[in-house]
Order: sequence, then C-alpha cells, then structure tokens
Amino acid sequence: MNVARRHRILAPKTQTLPLVFSSPHSGCDYPTDFIAKSRLDPTTLRRSEDSFVDELFSAAPECGAPLVAADFPRAYVDVNREPYELDPAMFDEALPAFVNTHSPRIAAGLGTIARVVASGVDIYRGKLTFAEVEQRIQQCYYPYHAALRYLIEQTLARFGYCIMIDCHSMPSLSTLTGGPGNANRIDFVLGDHHGESCDPAITGAAAALLRSCGYQVGLNKPYAGGFITTHYGRPADGVHVLQIEISRDIYMDEASLQRGPGLKRLAAEIRILIQRLGALDPGSLTPVLAAE
Repeated sequence: MNVARRHRILAPKTQTLPLVFSSPHSGCDYPTDFIAKSRLDPTTLRRSEDSFVDELFSAAPECGAPLVAADFPRAYVDVNREPYELDPAMFDEALPAFVNTHSPRIAAGLGTIARVVASGVDIYRGKLTFAEVEQRIQQCYYPYHAALRYLIEQTLARFGYCIMIDCHSMPSLSTLTGGPGNANRIDFVLGDHHGESCDPAITGAAAALLRSCGYQVGLNKPYAGGFITTHYGRPADGVHVLQIEISRDIYMDEASLQRGPGLKRLAAEIRILIQRLGALDPGSLTPVLAAE
C-alpha cells in the first residue's frame, strides 16, 4: 500500500453542489503483511468489499461535488465503526480501558478490525497485537474521517448546509425474497437512521428518483445507517446524511467480483440522482430553517 495515499479525494475545481459523497468500503489495496496474517485467499478476503461503488458515484466531481473514497479494504480497517470498536478475543493482550469491546457489530465479528469477512469466515491465522491495530487506525481511520470532516465543513461554509451521501453495496437479497424479478426483491436500501440523520425530503427525493428508474427501494431495513450516518448526521445543524445500499447483482458478478453489464447504466442513473439531490430547494429542508 502506498503510505502517502490511504484514501482519495476527487473534487471539482469549484464545488457547485451542496453535496459530499463517501465511499468507505470500496478500497481494494491489500497490504502484504495483512495478507500474510490471513488464513484466507485474496478472493475470499474481497467478499467484504463494496466493489466498484466509487466508480458508480464517480460522476460526483463532474457534477460539482467532492467524493472521498478509501483505498484500504474494509477487512483491514472499517471506518464505518467507532475508532476503537474491537473484539478482545482477537488479541494476545488486554486492551486499553477506552476500547469499546461490546457492541452488536463486535458480536457479529465486524468491528473496526473485522474478525470475519462478509461470508462469516474467520480472517486471521493467529492473534493480533494492539500496536499493529493502533497503527492501522492512526494511518487509515483517522485520516479518512479528517478528510470527511473537512469536506463537510467546507460545504457548510459555502452553502450553509450539507447533504452527505454514504455510498455502499449489499449482497443480493434475491435469495431471501424469491429470486430475481420477484416483486419483493430489494434493489436499494436508503438509511436515514429512521428519520434522524437527514430531512425526509432528501430520503423521499432519492426514493422517488430510484423508483422512477424501475428499482425496488426499501427504507432503513435491514440497513438504517452505520457509524458515519449516525455520527455526522446532524440535521438541526444543517448536516444531512443518507446511506445508500445498492444490491450488487444490479451491476456486478457477485461470484467472480467482476464488473457486470449493468454498471454503466446504473452509473448514468446515479449521475441523475446526484443532480436531483443537488437541485433540492434548501427551503424545503425544515431542520435547516429551524437552525437558522
């Protein structure tokens, strides 16, 4: 991994939209020492990636909004968690008292340093040291969040409010809902922490646009938003955060982890979504008005 670049900020020359995009799980630069410690082959490690999500939202800078994307993989360090949300069973020593060692995410093996990949298989051959995990957090986690905070603050200063979209993908839910083409399948899940992380006008606009494209859209179930959504979403302060989860079978082959024929079309539709969200009347965002 290039030490100088743990994430990328793709920004327009001049920001013209009050939007910020975050792709925290699309990184695919696997450090050699991490691979050496893993009991899994590289393909299995990649099952936790939100592959190509940064590409799907790559029109953001052209439309006038910045995009920050992680280069490191989610399996290496997950920035959509608290900074120290760690499973003590993964370590060969006692953890500092400030570490959060109990949460539903830790129980599922998906803390800041994941114990398992998305398929539920253990990642590591042996125990970790806190020092090596601390290094990952200092080199990857904190710089990513510093970049995200900077973009949000710059957008607030320029426009008076900020709409941040946290961009993710999810395994196809078709096996749970009756197969492809079933009316109950879910193509997108929009998470606004049950109305707490962004104004409903934003969630509604995104849902309406996606449905007009023929997609089935769910709200907050099974994904209401992770740490980024709940930590940064402060509608009363003018910061609105909406998490978008996209079913992978729309745009990629989930088995081979290759781009699919639907990627180009979906990227074009997401470009329209970016433009639609950027054109929202700020006067319709009631928490912003209440804060002014």
